[in-house]
Amino acid sequence: MTALYAIGLGVGTQNSKNEWLEVFFPAPLLNPSEAVTQAFIRCLDYTSGNLTLEVTPTQMLSLGAALADTELALFAEGLMSSQRPVVAVILAQNTGPASVPEAYLKLHLLSHRLVKPHGTVLDGIFGVLPNVAWTNQGAIDISELPARQFAARIKGEVISVDSVDKFPKMTNYVVPKGVRIAHTGRVRLGAYLGEGTTIMHEGFVNFNAGTLGTSMVEGRISAGVVVGEGSDLGGGCSTMGTLSGGGNIIISVGKGCLIGANAGIGIPLGDRCTVESGLYITAGTKVHLLDDQNQLVKTLKARDLAGKNDLLFRRNSLNGAVECKANRSAIALNEELHANN
Repeated sequence: MTALYAIGLGVGTQNSKNEWLEVFFPAPLLNPSEAVTQAFIRCLDYTSGNLTLEVTPTQMLSLGAALADTELALFAEGLMSSQRPVVAVILAQNTGPASVPEAYLKLHLLSHRLVKPHGTVLDGIFGVLPNVAWTNQGAIDISELPARQFAARIKGEVISVDSVDKFPKMTNYVVPKGVRIAHTGRVRLGAYLGEGTTIMHEGFVNFNAGTLGTSMVEGRISAGVVVGEGSDLGGGCSTMGTLSGGGNIIISVGKGCLIGANAGIGIPLGDRCTVESGLYITAGTKVHLLDDQNQLVKTLKARDLAGKNDLLFRRNSLNGAVECKANRSAIALNEELHANN
């Protein structure tokens, strides 16, 4: 039996130089079955290693027949008549992406909930992905955008550019079951949204980040940040990702936590923690640890409280000191807000 890490069969967009801009994988597979694996090996002359291959019509016909009795049968049949370039990606090992199709396959694995954040290697992805103009006519190479805009204008048309970015919005590729997303442009492909999650208009979820279950997100989930079941991120709040100064510390939010409006964290939180509105805690923030009678026990840095459960972080309204004490009341989210199915 041949064991592969992942397989993808997709359709995408290339620029005038036949360079890949983006790829849509309708059914990415993690640890594919032996039947799918053998079909790819036979029809694409695969031998070893990670492979990105533009599939010819002849190869697609052969592959479609070989996949007839597998989980890719329906999609393979559709791709046999594709007017757009078709690509096959075979990942023998979980290593950093070496091509645009490899990168897109890994982002699809995340948004399809096949792997959790930090569950697949994305090293070097920024260097692999091109910056693309995302428009009402699909992905366009930035260098080719002016000519495309001019050609559209002389026909009385307008190309609307929604964003210029390396990452597209997730919902153009994947809409996970049981989620609400008020502003789809604020969730990037590669986000992992657990069933029951609500992303409000000002919420944002980066790639390789997200929620593990029912959560309310009105703030920012930065790259690499994972939010536990039943947590609430208030309006305008922020989580410091490893891409924005968090270093090697993986920032996470435990179960049943509340990060108040305009608050923020630069340390991982344990379960049932609360951060007062407007309070931003970084690893070096000096914190007064209080006992049950609100008496000072000791002063330490916030990093010393990282990952601890049942904590309330607040700012003393008289002297401005950051305080922490036990918080035994978990956050109960409004169940009606999470009736997504």
